[in-house]
Amino acid sequence: MNCIRISILLFLSIFLSGLMQLTHGQSMAAPAPDAAPPMSNDGKAIEQGLAYVLMIVGLLVTYLIH
Repeated sequence: MNCIRISILLFLSIFLSGLMQLTHGQSMAAPAPDAAPPMSNDGKAIEQGLAYVLMIVGLLVTYLIH
């Protein structure tokens, strides 16, 4: 019985969070925003992504060793 209550609570929280995301959308009467400028790749995003991957690998190795 406790397991069912936990799963219902989890489902409701995910469902309600999805509904809350819908309320932050644009209204139909709002004018369309200007087009975004093209993204430039300066390498910062690639370096940051690589840093995150290396950090996760380091955490996994530390976890497996201990």
